[in-house]
Amino acid sequence: MKAETQTVSAAPLEEKGRLTIFLELVKARLTALVLLTTLVGFHLGWSSGVMNYWLLLHALLGTALVAGGASALNQFLEKHHDANMPRTADRPLPSGRLQPEFALIFGGASAVVGLIYLALAVNLLTSVLGAVTLASYVFIYTPLKRVTTLNTAIGAIPGALPPLMGWTAARDEITIEGWALVAILFFWQLPHFLAIAWLYRDEYAKAGFAMLPVFDKTGERTGAQAVSHTLGLLPVSLAPFVFKVSGPIYLVGALLLGLGFLWFAFRFSRRLDEVHARRLFYASIIYLPALLGLMVLDKVK
Repeated sequence: MKAETQTVSAAPLEEKGRLTIFLELVKARLTALVLLTTLVGFHLGWSSGVMNYWLLLHALLGTALVAGGASALNQFLEKHHDANMPRTADRPLPSGRLQPEFALIFGGASAVVGLIYLALAVNLLTSVLGAVTLASYVFIYTPLKRVTTLNTAIGAIPGALPPLMGWTAARDEITIEGWALVAILFFWQLPHFLAIAWLYRDEYAKAGFAMLPVFDKTGERTGAQAVSHTLGLLPVSLAPFVFKVSGPIYLVGALLLGLGFLWFAFRFSRRLDEVHARRLFYASIIYLPALLGLMVLDKVK
């Protein structure tokens, strides 16, 4: 009886382990952020009365397949480098919990199915944007991480496209309002990634990644770029109000959030230590959902 009980209780643990491995393979937190920004883009772009929730569901499902597939392919390409960093050594491939062939096949199949699904269930334009996001993330950004410090800015491009995919899913066209959402995500990612790169600069150096803090020994360039990009984000974040996507409540909130984010970037640039890098990272984590929430809550009807 005892042995039977142990067998029964071991099954959920095994399933839980498989689920954990799968979530790590598709980078669940990153994919969740992609879906959040896609959702916001769709909500802001919808202007035809009662929202089409089925269309939204199709857009999110297709985007999730593409994002999850891209993450799996990214880990396949970086498996040997991930093994050299403590923060990534326990990922499914370097830890040996998954075979590289599975990640390659799953990632490719998921991405292709996602693109086809977007083309058939949403519209061709959104599928094309998904393809651009996939290609730039997997085939441009991923290899450039070992070549040039510009990889952060280049990687911010595919990271900024999901809200535009949400916008085009709702409208089937690209407009300046959609590009404004792209600009906000682009500028936000740079101080966010610089804070991470500063915290793990030794690990990135060991793994052979060309992050700016690896070469910027004093940290002056890293701090200056964190401030300049956060400063650039401040006026860009006001674009939804200027283009009449969101109202005056959003305007005030965006100004306050932007000034707060800028303060943390400035403090990091002055101290250049792990404490202030971590504070900048957490500030970025708070800033984005708060800003997106204000956009949605104060959407101009």
